[in-house]
Amino acid sequence: MDVSLASDWKELLREEFSKEYFVFLTDFVRTEYASGRVYPRGNNIFRALDKCRFDDVRVVVIGQDPYHGPGQANGLCFSVGDGVAFPPSLQNIFKEIHDDLGKPIPASGNLDRWAEQGVLLLNAVLTVRAGEAASHAGRGWEQFTDAIIRAIATHKKEVVYMLWGSYAQNKGAIIDPSRNCVLRTVHPSPLSAHRGFMGCRHFSQANAYLASVGKPTIDW
Repeated sequence: MDVSLASDWKELLREEFSKEYFVFLTDFVRTEYASGRVYPRGNNIFRALDKCRFDDVRVVVIGQDPYHGPGQANGLCFSVGDGVAFPPSLQNIFKEIHDDLGKPIPASGNLDRWAEQGVLLLNAVLTVRAGEAASHAGRGWEQFTDAIIRAIATHKKEVVYMLWGSYAQNKGAIIDPSRNCVLRTVHPSPLSAHRGFMGCRHFSQANAYLASVGKPTIDW
């Protein structure tokens, strides 16, 4: 797998690329792309890291795996490309931002604008077979993205972590809440959003924390 990353991420993750699990993962992913439809496009697999350099990370949002419908996944968790209809979880995210901060629902679900401000939108699994949710789970991506979270937790402090749902909360268990702002609630999926995501006010809380530690806030 040709890993094209910003130099700071590449240095932090350098040891991962030579580990046995990553060699296996590379072979698996190449075979999957060669034999069928896989999302996101190959050049977007590491887009979360390309769009948000390690040095710039202020907020981390952890998703599970990419959208598996046509034209949806673009390499950032919860994000879709310009002109793509908002999936239900993203609709709820925008509704909560509207209720929390009074911001209008945006015309596009492309969250590049967040990533470019230092929001790392990281799925635990970075690829998926078309129409088959979690089809690339358990192949090594989770170990790789654990290494990303561990690098942030080890080398940075005063980061906001948005952990939505038990999966993200378990993955973020290594984060030290005494050095960071850890925000937890249920997943924004329609199956659970009414049990705490709607009304969580995570976006205003994130900005209040960033301001309190002298960091620029996010224009959500």
